[in-house]
Amino acid sequence: MVRNIGLVCAKSRRAGQFSCFLIGITGGSLFYLEQSAPLPSVHDVNPAQTKPATVLVIEDEADMLELVRYHMDKAGLRVLLARDGRQGLEKARAESPDVIVLDLMLPAMSGEDVCRELKAGDATTAIPVIMLTAKAQPEERIAGLELGADDYVAKPFSPRELVLRVQGILRRQRVPGAGDTLAFGPFELDRGIFEVRLEGERLDLTAIEFKLLATLMEKRGAPMARVDLLRDVWGYRNLIDSRTVDTHMRRLRAKLGCHADCLATVRGEGYCFNAGRTEP
Repeated sequence: MVRNIGLVCAKSRRAGQFSCFLIGITGGSLFYLEQSAPLPSVHDVNPAQTKPATVLVIEDEADMLELVRYHMDKAGLRVLLARDGRQGLEKARAESPDVIVLDLMLPAMSGEDVCRELKAGDATTAIPVIMLTAKAQPEERIAGLELGADDYVAKPFSPRELVLRVQGILRRQRVPGAGDTLAFGPFELDRGIFEVRLEGERLDLTAIEFKLLATLMEKRGAPMARVDLLRDVWGYRNLIDSRTVDTHMRRLRAKLGCHADCLATVRGEGYCFNAGRTEP
C-alpha cells in the first residue's frame, strides 16, 4: 500500500498545462509522480459521445482517491467514489458505470470478492474492471485476470497512465456502424450491439472477450501472435506479459463450451479462429 505525504499542484505559464507532484512512501522508499502535460479529454476518444463516461473508483486511501478523481475529472470523465468494497459493489449495481477501477486491498470486502460478485451479477458482469494493486508478482496479476478483470495497474502508478488505460477501454467499447456483422459456422457477431450468438444463443462476454473473439474472427483463420493481440485488443504498445492473452483466452474458451476448439492454439505463433474445428 502507498502512504501519501502530500499532493502539490502548480499552474504552468503555458495555457492549459499544470504540474502535479504526488509525494509518498512505498516499501520504505520515497517516490514522486509528476504530471505536466494536458491529458486528452474522453471526448477526443469518442467525439460522438453526448455525455461523459462514468468511472467508479473503489479505493480506501483518501489521498489516492482524490488524486485519481482529479485526473479523471480533468479528462472529462464523470467519477463516482467508494471507500470500501461493499459500498463500491452497491454503487456498481445502482449506477452501472462504464468502467470500474478497483483496488484489491479494501476494508469491509476485498477487491477479489467485489470482482467475483460483479462478474456473477447479470447487471454488472459486462462492466470492465481495472485492478489497482500493489501486488506486482505475475502470478497475482494472473489471478486477478482469471477473476474477470480486464486490466491491471500496479502501485505506485502514474495517474496519466491510469486515465489512458480507462480511455483505452472506452475506445474499445465505442459502438461501430450498424449492421457491422460477422458470421462463421454457428457464430454470429454483431459489432453494432456488441453481441455474439452461438447456435442462436447469446453469449455473455466481457468487453475484452468480445474484442478478442472479433479480432480473431476478422482474420478468417490466419494466426495472430500474442504481441499482436496485445496491441489490437488491449491497445498495448510496449511488451506486456503474454500470459494476459492466455488467461483471457482460457476464460473465453470456457464460455464457448463444445465449440472451444474453434479458438485454436498455433504452436510457435499464437491463436487463430477456425469455425471448421467446431463440433456438431
